[in-house]
Amino acid sequence: MAVKLHRCTGQWVKIKAHPCWRIEKALQDMGIDYERIPGPSYPRSKRTALIEGTGQALYPAIQFEDGSWYREQSKDMERTIREGRLLERAASQAPAAPEEPGSGEAEVH
Repeated sequence: MAVKLHRCTGQWVKIKAHPCWRIEKALQDMGIDYERIPGPSYPRSKRTALIEGTGQALYPAIQFEDGSWYREQSKDMERTIREGRLLERAASQAPAAPEEPGSGEAEVH
């Protein structure tokens, strides 16, 4: 099953601290077939597909073939991918509520 990785346009940034690269690298390492979908960086309001799919304007996010989406903090997404549990998230995730400012790990995407 191929998935779509919605990520920022900073594809040249390949450091572990970068949320989008963290997820892309995990997909590569686990041999998961994916299509890279770079989206608009700014303004965040232009990230309409991302907002409609996840309820958030933050990258990265994964869209499954069935149209469902998966979005968490990148460290949690990476763990899910590396544990081989990514496909469990297909169709099991409803759009997430927008995060409260100041809650959890700060990701700037």
